[in-house]
Amino acid sequence: MSRRVAFRGKRQNRLGMFLVSAVVLMLLVVVTVNSVTLRQKQETYLAREAELDALIEEEERRAAELEEFKKYTQTQAYIEEVAKEKLGLVKEGEIVFKMN
Repeated sequence: MSRRVAFRGKRQNRLGMFLVSAVVLMLLVVVTVNSVTLRQKQETYLAREAELDALIEEEERRAAELEEFKKYTQTQAYIEEVAKEKLGLVKEGEIVFKMN
């Protein structure tokens, strides 16, 4: 009878090891699939980050240009330019030629 118990114990032990191995294998497959998905998301996010960095640089350049234009609009040269172009004013002593 001790042989039957020992044989039954070995069979149950093998079945238990098989079940544990199957569960570990399934977990390994799930983790591998999820890691591939996460890598793809990471690549997408890195590409988006590079795109946004380029937009930030462009906007910073544009902000610098606007700051320069703001300084220029406060100068006497800009005021004279606008007065000539939009208002048709001239300085004293200047001669205006009109073409037909």
